[in-house]
Amino acid sequence: MQDIEPFYNWEKHYVANEDKKSPFFGREHNLNYYEHDVYGYYIHPLWDEIGSETLYVKVLYADYAQHYVVIELMGEWNDAIHNDIMYLKRNVVDGFVALGINQFILIGENVMDYHGAEDDYYAEWFEDIEDGWIAAISFRDHVEREWQRFRLDYYLNFGGTLQLDNWRTLQPIAFYELVKGLMVRRLA
Repeated sequence: MQDIEPFYNWEKHYVANEDKKSPFFGREHNLNYYEHDVYGYYIHPLWDEIGSETLYVKVLYADYAQHYVVIELMGEWNDAIHNDIMYLKRNVVDGFVALGINQFILIGENVMDYHGAEDDYYAEWFEDIEDGWIAAISFRDHVEREWQRFRLDYYLNFGGTLQLDNWRTLQPIAFYELVKGLMVRRLA
């Protein structure tokens, strides 16, 4: 797991720890020291800790004028034991919502598993962004099946055309426009 790095090709456009509005502003990463782990497996030091024992994130891009943020996730999303959605909501999402972000693009190809529980934080997040949306890109099939089982498809948009295996080939604005177009069609 230490070899799974967050996507960094957009850093010429945006770096979360240099963005004064980001919840990760000022955070420093020591590339020579692996301190965080998921179930005893060390993870790459560029992943940002959000308070969860099993879920880590990297804000890849934020555009406050267009009201969107792209967040890559890594680890195990475990609401049943660790209440990971609470950490994600309180320590990352709420800060962006307060700044007017209402379109969230979550990239989850490195989320290995999902364990569900209550949907309270998802419902709160959904209410917070009124005219916005949450798009979950490239999550694994078994994770999406669990989301359906816990009826999270009411709050999160995932599957089908949102399985974008080539997202890394796009620049951030083109990627956003693609996802936005897919979301407009889904919500129309």
